[in-house]
Amino acid sequence: MTDSSPHPNSPSEQRFPVVIVGAGPAGLTIGNILRAASVDCLVLEVETREFIEQRPRAGVLEEWAVRGLEQRGLADTLLERAQRHTECEFRFEKARHRFSYLELTGHHHFVYPQPLLVTDLVREYADVRGGAIRFGVRDVQLHGLDSDRPAVSYVDAESGQRQLVHCEFVAGCDGARGVTRTVLPQHARTARHDYGVGWLALLAEAPPSSDCVVFGIHPNGFAGHMARSPEVTRYYLECPPGDDPENWSHDRVWAELQERLGAADRPPLTEGRLIEKRVLDMHNYVVEPMAFGRLFLAGDAAHLTAPIAAKGMNLALHDAFLLGDGLVAFLTKGEQSGLTGYSDACLGRVWDYQEFSQWLSEVYHGTSSGDAYRAGTTLARLRRLFRSPAAAAAFAEQYLGKSPAG
Repeated sequence: MTDSSPHPNSPSEQRFPVVIVGAGPAGLTIGNILRAASVDCLVLEVETREFIEQRPRAGVLEEWAVRGLEQRGLADTLLERAQRHTECEFRFEKARHRFSYLELTGHHHFVYPQPLLVTDLVREYADVRGGAIRFGVRDVQLHGLDSDRPAVSYVDAESGQRQLVHCEFVAGCDGARGVTRTVLPQHARTARHDYGVGWLALLAEAPPSSDCVVFGIHPNGFAGHMARSPEVTRYYLECPPGDDPENWSHDRVWAELQERLGAADRPPLTEGRLIEKRVLDMHNYVVEPMAFGRLFLAGDAAHLTAPIAAKGMNLALHDAFLLGDGLVAFLTKGEQSGLTGYSDACLGRVWDYQEFSQWLSEVYHGTSSGDAYRAGTTLARLRRLFRSPAAAAAFAEQYLGKSPAG
């Protein structure tokens, strides 16, 4: 909630130039950028440190995002441990088709699960750079965002007392269900898109069955294979939106994965115990603008991209680089352009990735739509991808985030 005046019974008051709500990749990256410039800030997180360091999330990072982390001294462990992927593979009509985007562009992906990145970022922020962070906070409230004296209050996990923090800016990095999305003014616009499909997200205790990401395009529905470690593989299966994971037994899951990802010249997938099953309904949204008074949104608080194109963490980092740099420029030099231009600078890339996600969704789901016309045009797109150098180059550009929008 938000109001114009702080909680009247606040027993303790603090002051930080910036309060960051949410300790995900966006919030922690902003915090690290601020601390590197000797700007004090406070990060508030509703979960425990242990929880955010273990929360299962995707792990595909585009090369420009990793270079941005590296430039800010935040990628040492990532560069030591991350896998480098240079190809992906489409399987359709029982055949496999390799797509080498490294050959086309000279660039590659990094695979580094988000919990590992969060662990690196929180260690650097709290343990190395001495940043202030409060875990397990409750009932975060925002005050005076349309004034030059904003404040944030919260209930401290240890004392149970409400704390009040005066600040100059608030960075809303608390995701799709966080408090910062609940205080948007009436003139804010949220554009939404529902794909009308669900994905069963799976983690299997099984070594990867391919050395790259595999996309299965099949009349039964989409399937995806993504290596997570030498012992664990991420799989996705298209399913009805809102489906119950309990409808998918071990045997049913593996039967569908074998069918949808099967190729005539490849052995069956290596099966293993399923350690995670959850259904994700595929939908996107974009909040415009991404700044309101002294509140700046970043990451999933501002925009959601379904995991169709593996863009979410990359967009969060793009926001964080721009907002962190903009805050540092304003607070240390009085330069305002980074903050006044923040929303527009972010939204160029946001909408570019949204469009690519929509295009790729049609490729993934067209053959299983039950519509013969959509199925036919989907297969035409796929064939063009492997027959036309221009089509291949355009796909590689967007797949790697190398397009000129942002």
